[in-house]
Amino acid sequence: MINKIGQAMLYVNNQDASRDFWTEKLGFEVIAEETNGPMRWIEVAPKGAATSIVLHSKEFVAKMNPDMNLGAPSIMYYTDNFDALYSDLKNKNIKVGNIVELPFGRVFNFADNEENYFAVSEKK
Repeated sequence: MINKIGQAMLYVNNQDASRDFWTEKLGFEVIAEETNGPMRWIEVAPKGAATSIVLHSKEFVAKMNPDMNLGAPSIMYYTDNFDALYSDLKNKNIKVGNIVELPFGRVFNFADNEENYFAVSEKK
């Protein structure tokens, strides 16, 4: 049985720029940066997180598996400091959406450097 999510794969055009976005703008850490022949991947995550994001080259994956969906996954992040995170992302000139009130709490989205969108939910 599956008991947790280990990694989310994000297919990007520029792995180095994406790594820099996640580490410099959001404070994630590089967990691993590996090259195996022509394949290269970069794993990033918030400090101490159980789940990570693996940045793969969209071009390389498309060559290896032409039928694969390379669109961005829909990832929801949780934060216990919602207002501070929202302000911090805006202050770093990250594209953020409006805060929306939903039955389970407040949510907003943000875009990375390649216009992939992710959501953040208040979790207390």
